[in-house]
Amino acid sequence: MAQPALPLPAPPELQQDSIVVLRNATWADFQRVLELKGDSSVPRVAYLEGVLELMSPSQTHEAAKSMIGCLVEAWCIEKGVDITPYGSWTHEDKESQRGIEPDECYVLGDSAEPKRCDLAIEIIWTSGSIDKLEIYRKLRVREVWFWKRGAISVHELDGERYRAIAASQLLAGIDLAELLEFVDIRPMTRAVREYRARLAARAAR
Repeated sequence: MAQPALPLPAPPELQQDSIVVLRNATWADFQRVLELKGDSSVPRVAYLEGVLELMSPSQTHEAAKSMIGCLVEAWCIEKGVDITPYGSWTHEDKESQRGIEPDECYVLGDSAEPKRCDLAIEIIWTSGSIDKLEIYRKLRVREVWFWKRGAISVHELDGERYRAIAASQLLAGIDLAELLEFVDIRPMTRAVREYRARLAARAAR
């Protein structure tokens, strides 16, 4: 007699980021939060004209940002692009009432004491209520990438506003769709080896 089919296990629940939004917060409140968290990378803090957001990223969020960062760095090594990672370096400007800690950020070139990053990368895993692109606009960050639902959108600062562009201008030639093919490969070292091998094979043709 045939055994009844067992029910399929439920898919695991996706982890969500923990986000707290405080309104009517002052610049002093923002500074106090930064002081209390010290050198810790969490929670990540963003401030925009009285709105203060504290985000504790999920494991999935952190894995995505770290993998993208490692692959970006691998591409730069293969292409001979000078770049330095600065992680969640706090960017702030009291005059414009804006501050943010990116998921990842980079400075291009060999500047020893940069005042701001050139490239910021944000992982949108759980939607918040603060307009991060508006924060970056006044901070004059040249390019911002947003990863969301398996795709990366690129925004370039053009005068006083950002415009969406099809491909990065800072890292000219990087194929972000190709890079994302390696984000889910584990361990990270294997992903980087395979990505670099593909880039090297193409360059050798």
